[in-house]
Amino acid sequence: MTDDDFELDMSELSSAEDFLDYFGIQYEPSIVQVNRLHILQRFHDYLGQVEEMPDSAQAKWAVHADLLKAAYQDFVASDAATEKVFRVFHMNDPKTVAIPLTDLMEQVPHAPPV
Repeated sequence: MTDDDFELDMSELSSAEDFLDYFGIQYEPSIVQVNRLHILQRFHDYLGQVEEMPDSAQAKWAVHADLLKAAYQDFVASDAATEKVFRVFHMNDPKTVAIPLTDLMEQVPHAPPV
């Protein structure tokens, strides 16, 4: 396998199942169905942590396979709410804001007094 072959193969993969099949990772379909975006995002995050990618296509394939397997295993042992992959899970609780009705009525011309 050449680098070009590997890059072409990677560009043609579109689903979590495609990636798992390509890298020969056995998986439980029910886990992937519920967590497919989380698995792919975690895989992407793990790839971003690799300081230096190997030169050979076979070594790159092996690194990708190991990281994808780790990402999948994260969701075998846990769930999306616990893993908090996406930023939305890290957001704070919404803040409550109170605006007095009199303040609102001042902005409406010809509003009856409250």
